[in-house]
Parts: sequence; C-alpha cells; structure tokens
Amino acid sequence: MVVQRDQPVQVWGRAAPGARVAVGFAGEVPTTAQTDENGGWSLQLPARTAGGPYVMRIDDGTQPRVLRDVLIGDVWLASGQSNMEWPIAQSADPEAEIARATDPQVRHFKIPKSWAGTPQEQLAGGEWMASSPQAAARFSAVAHFFARDLRKVTGVPIGIIDSTWGGSRIEAWMDAPSQGLDERALAEQASTLRAADEQALVQTRRNLARWPALPVDDAGWNAPGLDTSAWTPITVPSLWEATGWNGMDGVAWYRTTFTLTAAEAAAGVVLGVGRIDDSDTTWVNGTQVGETRMQYNQPRRYAVPASALRKGVNHVAVRVTDTGGGGGIHGEAVEVFVQPGGGAPRALADWSFRPSNVSVALVDDKNQHPTLLYNAMIHPLQPYALRGVIWYQGESNANTVADALRYRRQFPALIEQWRAQWRTQWDAPSLPFLWVQLANFSSGTDRGDESPWATLREAQSMTLWMPGTAQAVAIDIGDPSDIHPLNKQEVGRRLALAARHVAYSEALPFHGPVPQYTRFEGNAAHVEFGTSGGTLAVRGGGTRVHGFALAGTDQVFHPAEASLQAGRVVVRSAAVPRPMAVRYGWSDNPADADLINTDQLPASPFRSDAW
Repeated sequence: MVVQRDQPVQVWGRAAPGARVAVGFAGEVPTTAQTDENGGWSLQLPARTAGGPYVMRIDDGTQPRVLRDVLIGDVWLASGQSNMEWPIAQSADPEAEIARATDPQVRHFKIPKSWAGTPQEQLAGGEWMASSPQAAARFSAVAHFFARDLRKVTGVPIGIIDSTWGGSRIEAWMDAPSQGLDERALAEQASTLRAADEQALVQTRRNLARWPALPVDDAGWNAPGLDTSAWTPITVPSLWEATGWNGMDGVAWYRTTFTLTAAEAAAGVVLGVGRIDDSDTTWVNGTQVGETRMQYNQPRRYAVPASALRKGVNHVAVRVTDTGGGGGIHGEAVEVFVQPGGGAPRALADWSFRPSNVSVALVDDKNQHPTLLYNAMIHPLQPYALRGVIWYQGESNANTVADALRYRRQFPALIEQWRAQWRTQWDAPSLPFLWVQLANFSSGTDRGDESPWATLREAQSMTLWMPGTAQAVAIDIGDPSDIHPLNKQEVGRRLALAARHVAYSEALPFHGPVPQYTRFEGNAAHVEFGTSGGTLAVRGGGTRVHGFALAGTDQVFHPAEASLQAGRVVVRSAAVPRPMAVRYGWSDNPADADLINTDQLPASPFRSDAW
C-alpha cells in the first residue's frame, strides 16, 4: 500500500476487549494501544518522509498481522461517477497504455460498489495493487494518468484510492447533516430498500435456477443450428431488469429469426438490434455482422451482406455484456428490425434469452439515493491520511436546469463536509480538492438558451471561490456522441497541472483564460480577462473566436462574431444592436468554443447575465 508522507500514520482495528496491541513500522520501536470494551483500538505513528518499502507488524499477542511492501508517498482519493471510474482498458490507446503501466510505485486501491443506510466503520473490501501490465487494465484511467504525471514531477510513490460509482448523483456521496436530512429516517429507508431488493432477487434467482451449471462456456452459441429449446422467451426491447432479471449483470445472449425471399437475401439487409446496455457482438447465420463496445444508449444498425444471408429462415444471435446498471436490448420498438434493400423495416419478434456468465446483486439504483455511497465508500476512510481529492461527477445532476442549479449549493457543501472529515490532517479549508468540469456532449437536453450541462459547468466554476480548489476544463476533449470520451490522458494531465499548483505550490499555467468583467459599449461587448489564465489565443490560430452569443433587453441570444483585440475579446452581432448580456460556450455541446491560452488550456464556458 501507500501511506501519506509528512502526516502521522493512523492505524486502527479491532481485537479482544482489554487487549494490548503493538504496532511496529519501518524498524521503529512499536507503539501500543489498549482496546476498549468493544474491542476497538487506534493509535498514531510518527510522520515520515517518502520512502520504502517498509514492513508494518500489528500484534495483539495472539494473531500478529504483517503488512509488507508499504510505501510512504502521496495518497489521492479519486471519486465521482463513470468518467472517473472508466478503466484504462476502455480508454484511448488501451494496449499501449497498459504496456506502459510498469511503475510499481503507482498503486491503486479499488473500493467495491457498496452502500449502507448508516455510516460504516469498515469498507466492504478492496486491495492495493501495484501498477503493472497485468493489473492496469482495470485501473481508473483518469486517476492513473494523473498519478503517472505526478510521479514524474514529485518522484515519490503515488497511491490512488478509487471510490467511484457510475451514474451516481452527488447526493449519494454526501452525509445526512450536510443535506439537512434526518439520519434515522434515511436508515429506515435503507432497511426498506434492502427488504425490497431481497424480494426482487427471489424472481431472478428462480429464473437462473433452470441453468444450475452457470457460468458456462458459450462458444458456439452464435451458430445458426443451435438448439435453443432450453432458452426462455424475453420481451425486446426492454432492459432485462424489467422482465424478471433484476440485479443481474454480466453476459447473456439473445436469439431470434427473420425470413427472406431469395431476392431479398441476394440484395443484403440492414439489421437493427436496438440500444444495448452496454456492449454487444451480433451474428447472422453464424457470421459476425457488428460489434459495439460500451455504448449503452446507441441504436445498433448493422449492414448484413448477401454472403451472410439465405433464402428462408435466418438466425440472429446477440451476445450482450452488461457491466452494471441496466442491461440488455432496450430503446424504441422501431429500432429493432430487419430491412431488406429497398423495402420497409420489419419488426423482429419472438426473442429467446439465456445467461452464460452473470452475477446477481441489487445495487443498481443505490447511487441515486442520498448518503448511501458516502456511508459505505467514504466514511470508513476518514482516519486514512490523504494528499488531496480528485473528483469527476455531475452528468447525473444535469438532467434539468433546476437540477443543475441545485449543484451550486451541493458541491461546496460536499467539499466542506469531506474536508471536515479529514480535519485532523489539514486545516479544513486546505485539503486540495480538484475536479473535472463536464466535457462537451450532445445530451439532448438543450432548450433554446437553456442548457442544463452549461448550468452545471457554471456551478462547478462558481465553487472555485473555495481555497485549495481548481478545475480541469474539458469542453474541447469530449465526444458529442459519447458521454464517456476516450481521451482520459489529457484529463489526467490537466488535473495533474492543477495539483502541481494547488497541492505542490508550483508556479505554472494550470488553467485557461478566466473572464474578469464585461463592458457593453454601443453595439459591442468587451470581455476582459485576468492575467492568471495566460495570454489569449484561438485554437487553430488567428484572432476570430467562436462560441459567443449576445442578447439585448429581450433576453434572446443570437450567435455573435468575436475577435481578440488588445488582450480582450470583442463581441458583436447584427441581430443585437445594443447588447446587454454575453455568453460563451453556453450549450451542452459547445463544439465551436475555441478560446484558449498559449499553453493550449481552454477557457471555461461563462455568461455575464443571471437570467
């Protein structure tokens, strides 16, 4: 593992009541503590500079525990939803990055997805893993690239504690008092959830009981002549959780058929197999015709060549891999079809279903409930010293503008609460807290001048008033069609730049241009920028800046022309002769926003109005 340098090392646990526990570390004389009436004990070892590996021996006189290969360095907590959880194996250049992960002084601890109705003393599990090509595929990509960059600069071991849950709302990561909630009522609600879960899982386990040999080798399940008499009917499209398979994750298969004339088979078809959560490989008559990875909401449309088709009955097989949350073929009924060349789409019905390698646990919606993740995945960490926190979350709180506006209060409240939890190591205002601003993405929630994602980005930027904070702007490295953009290397690099300034006091460019104020003169808006964000520039060169809009007293925004002039941005629009407000990058997917500094760091979206 890695323990935090220059901070006292907290060690704690349980033993027999009244026992004396001795902890020796790095060759020092052991420190002792006596357990209380419940068997609990804790002690503090002196702070040490970076180094190792060392051995820690914990002895209660009956069953000593020996922890070997302990490094002292910097420990960062990485938390949030799926973009922080996203592994190297599913990010850009996975083979090369996995092969490069050879530094054993970068170490990761992955906390399993877990929840509780009350604050827990102990994590549900997890283990430290040194970076290696054998282990790195599963590491958080953002956290790993962040750690790798910090290793280059600091030269000390870097430990990452990965406490993430895809799709989670911020409320789930906050305690009850910081949200003004009744702790007893929340605990009762959690008990009700557990009882309902157990009842729902009864049906899933009963369904799975027809195949007692799971998991099984599913090789050949794509063959056209496969005997599917032991398979079960399933409604398509519909997430399998809604059809009696609640709490199931893993690999399952779908099969159906369609009929063609000789002419239709000779012309080829387009096959639609709906939206698949998360990944699929699709065959027709045993020939692979399509494959899509980790695109839970993308309709699959695969062209099927004549060589894969035959006159009469044709067999479709779809192998679905669900990594968590909803699973299976879902979407609209019109997205599940076969369409002969030049003909009308025909619905695909009568689907059969069979799991091949699955697990069952009802955790899917617990990331939406207040406090449940905090209680199990953050609270038990509180004695463990940290260097700081990196956070990538907000997509699940950007469903509406009203939802995004609440983030203005929620986000600083979370930071304050987490800092208070670690107050024994740092002054509460000082624990570095860095985050990734939401990347550009076509969420479909834009409504004219209203953008939930832009509003949430604004809430993130507004939180920079807190000391010891910084954000990595990512509106230029997202993917409009993928909520999980693959370029995690640059996200990690920008977070590391922020850490080098905030946590390590380096004087270096770590953020893009920041607007200071706007003057409205005649038909133009003059946006002035501070000096901390560097010299203004335009991505791609020149002085013409894109992504700006102006509005007059009618509060209706129109696209505007903007240019760099004497260290400011001057914005005009023929449709707005007397502008009263200016906005930049104000959409869920501000793909044209190109204001940067000469260090290639982008400006964050902003607005001058509060409409």
